[in-house]
Amino acid sequence: MAYDRTAMLKLLRPAMTRILTPLGRALAGRGIGPDAVTAIGTLGTVVSALLLFPLGHLTAGALVITVFVLFDLLDGVVARLGGKGGSTWGAFLDSTLDRVADASIFAGLILYFVAGGDTLMAAVTLVCLVAGAMVSYAKARAEGLGLTADVGLAERPERLVVALVAAFLAGLGVPYVLAAGMWLLAVASLITVAQRVVAVYHQARET
Repeated sequence: MAYDRTAMLKLLRPAMTRILTPLGRALAGRGIGPDAVTAIGTLGTVVSALLLFPLGHLTAGALVITVFVLFDLLDGVVARLGGKGGSTWGAFLDSTLDRVADASIFAGLILYFVAGGDTLMAAVTLVCLVAGAMVSYAKARAEGLGLTADVGLAERPERLVVALVAAFLAGLGVPYVLAAGMWLLAVASLITVAQRVVAVYHQARET
């Protein structure tokens, strides 16, 4: 299956894989394939983000979403234990639904800010959503042209960690943490887009 190959995820993946292996074995034994796991994880993330965040349940939302985000690792475990391995379709589905899940998280936070009358932070979070999508698109488009665009401050794991930790702490009453997290992500994501554009520009000039 396709994963964002950052240093953070490389460090966390072996430990998380060991934890998730019993569950993966149980699912594979019941004939549940990795594509179904991917779809369940995305559906759970979307429903949780769009229901809990707008209602102000930030801590609960962050915890539930984190559980479903782990399905991004569980689908690979199920594929391996089921003897099917990865597949081109599975990689495409995984990558595509990742974008849907990410968008729902930030959309839920946008609705939370709108409900609270904070239009500035709603706009900043919208920047996070759009810039995050552009980060992923820039990499995919570069690879489609035979180039690479792996550089950048804020790839998917970093964006998820910052957003979910900020939401979790904000729900516990920590002041300004959610606003700070969104501002940080907005700036970091825009910088990442610029870094990838520059990287592709230099590679294209050399061809």
